[in-house]
Amino acid sequence: MTSPLEEFDPVIHPPKRLAAMALLDASEGADFSFLRDHLHLSDSDLSKQMSTLQAAGYVTIHKSGRGRGSSTSFTITKNGRAAYRRHRRALTALLTQEEASQNL
Repeated sequence: MTSPLEEFDPVIHPPKRLAAMALLDASEGADFSFLRDHLHLSDSDLSKQMSTLQAAGYVTIHKSGRGRGSSTSFTITKNGRAAYRRHRRALTALLTQEEASQNL
């Protein structure tokens, strides 16, 4: 029997990235300001978190325009969706094990 911890993804696990992945998994994409506001992050912190997810191949970053009229949006990749769902299953399994051991 394998431990749920073996399925944890260290890139996704930090709370800010986990929350971003959850939002992206439930949508077709999100723009920068939406994620920033919903995750309560600064611009620089969101950029850092999303760059890490992009480097792992979990999100794509789309930029359009320049200067004041520019916009940035994010979408989850197929690999990112699979990794997020695997990580979520591992978390659920771990919590379920914990609850079962408390009921013994």
